[in-house]
Amino acid sequence: MFDIKSFYDAKSVKEAIEYLERDPDAQIISGGTDVLIRVREGKDAGKSVVSIHNIEELKGVKLLENGDLWIGAGTSFSHITNDPLIQKYIPMLGEAVDQVGGPQIRNTGTIGGNICNGATSADSASTMWTLDALAVLEGPNGERTVPVCGFYTGPGRTVRDRCEVCKYFIIAKENYEGWAGHYIKYGKRKAMEIATLGCAVRVKLSEDKKRIEDVRLGYGVAGPTPLRCKKAEEGLKGREVTDIEAMEEFGKTALTEVNPRSSWRASKEFRLQLIEELSKRALKEAVKKAGGEVNA
Repeated sequence: MFDIKSFYDAKSVKEAIEYLERDPDAQIISGGTDVLIRVREGKDAGKSVVSIHNIEELKGVKLLENGDLWIGAGTSFSHITNDPLIQKYIPMLGEAVDQVGGPQIRNTGTIGGNICNGATSADSASTMWTLDALAVLEGPNGERTVPVCGFYTGPGRTVRDRCEVCKYFIIAKENYEGWAGHYIKYGKRKAMEIATLGCAVRVKLSEDKKRIEDVRLGYGVAGPTPLRCKKAEEGLKGREVTDIEAMEEFGKTALTEVNPRSSWRASKEFRLQLIEELSKRALKEAVKKAGGEVNA
């Protein structure tokens, strides 16, 4: 039994906002895979919830006329993984969210909830950072667009106001066309595990597939929020895909841009080891997926 004061079933984004304004104790719930756990643990007990689960305008994946990808915030992980547009243009995101929890969680949990929950361990977060995704929010004062890279303000905190609804995400055409990527989740077990560390790498190779024209490196659980390693990225641009020394530098430079902590899942020292090693592994796989050949 969940200790919930009131339950509001919103039929539209505007109706959800009205419920949130009307009840100062109300919070949004979509799949409920995070919110209901907090309620059961007593952290959010006695509050009201506004369900946006049945709002169809928040669901699905679309290719817009300008070539950008539109991903509804209410789209479940399993739908993202199996969507033809995701599989064609950004399979890395589908592979990342396919590592969230078990089948029941993936059928219920949504990408909007995963991002808005503000957890650094969110499996979609580091990939969305490397895609330079944009989040579109709507609240009492209208609509606004926030880069996912600027969405997090601290552990479990984001810029989203309590009365705002995350509606959808935009992946610009230039951030996926010609790119390939790979996500690695490290955990103590393969399934039903919160990430000890998540590493996402995306690359764009030269036409002859011999050189790295551009690269993006994102992490989860390498700091209080997801993050990008810009210095490591800059150091690898223009290097040959067979340059082993450059790959070693890539991982070592990343160590200067992270701030992991020790927890019951792993020590800071072990996470630092993972940060360096997983960057190289994810980079090699990303290069292969982009059509390049990497020395073993």
